[in-house]
Amino acid sequence: MKITRIETFLVPPRWLFCRIETDEGAVGWGEPVVEGRAEVVRAAVDVLAEYLIGQDPLRIQDHWQVLSKGGFYRSGPILSSAVAGIDQALWDIAGKVYGAPVHALLGGALRDEVRVYAWVGGDEPAGLADEITAQVEAGFTAVKMNAAARTSPIPTLAETAAVVERVAVAREILGPGRDVAVDMHGRFGPAAARRVLQAIEPLHPLFVEEPLLPEQGHLLAALVGATSVPIATGERLYGRAEFLPALHAGIAVAQPDLSHAGGITEVHRIASLADTYGVQLAPHCPLGPIALAASLQIAFCTPNFLIQEQSRGIHYNKDADLLSYVVDTDPFRFVAGQAPRTALPGLGITVDEAAVRAADRTGHAWRNPVWRHPDGSFAEW
Repeated sequence: MKITRIETFLVPPRWLFCRIETDEGAVGWGEPVVEGRAEVVRAAVDVLAEYLIGQDPLRIQDHWQVLSKGGFYRSGPILSSAVAGIDQALWDIAGKVYGAPVHALLGGALRDEVRVYAWVGGDEPAGLADEITAQVEAGFTAVKMNAAARTSPIPTLAETAAVVERVAVAREILGPGRDVAVDMHGRFGPAAARRVLQAIEPLHPLFVEEPLLPEQGHLLAALVGATSVPIATGERLYGRAEFLPALHAGIAVAQPDLSHAGGITEVHRIASLADTYGVQLAPHCPLGPIALAASLQIAFCTPNFLIQEQSRGIHYNKDADLLSYVVDTDPFRFVAGQAPRTALPGLGITVDEAAVRAADRTGHAWRNPVWRHPDGSFAEW
């Protein structure tokens, strides 16, 4: 069997899909994307495709090595994301060829369902009470929210109090039996992060995500040591080597993204590495159905898995949603906040190819907003 064609599709709201076709009719799908830089990743996939055409799609580990390390310059979000989507598609093909879900090829399932959480609040957290109540009524047992919108490098008392108030609203509605995770999105400076973590500690968040920017990893150990709140990070780390300092620093939750961190092949290894540090896995995934399907395959076979992010109803999805490009929505039928395991082969989903091709004719040019402080200087989004 040989790879004969590799295509990419720029589909709303902000995703990039990849389709790999073989001479024996097996087709695999992946989701290689950097949000806001989808077109650049598309070009990277085109370059990597030059090597893959004519190759055996089942030599996944070898292809991962060549695609990731075959160039003198390695890693980074663009290359790692291009490799990630191709890797997902190759695993999808392998599952279909062998007639088994990817999690079976990785050693078999060790759970029958995967806990998922719902996003509330958006980039400018507002209307939280109604949004959280709706998710509880939908059966979710956990939600995640942004701590704040644009934030001063050292927040005022009022800004800090507003963060605490938002988390307190969530805790009141959720009660002691459900969870709230808080995303700081790298918007707070190190001193501010310590202050906010101390203030929300009594509200018992499941974890606090990205309290520091990834380039401030050298400060992470001190922050971890200053709080009992579980610290999560990893959506902007792209391989095992980049996760190692965070694991040494004592994070509680690793959050690799299946569409950024080298795909199924690399995230499976990151999960094993994290397990040796007693760190839980909560894959980052505010993306489309293929990325989520890949994430779920990892979740089903990973012993140290904690909880899965998913994008149904997320604030980024304006023109399309998680279910817009799949034929069968059952794999994303969340019951009591859980995604059930299926025995469907490959990634376990059927992509609506006609819908994808039609969407690509429109495409998108999604960009994240650029925020500024009141004085006109750049603010972290």
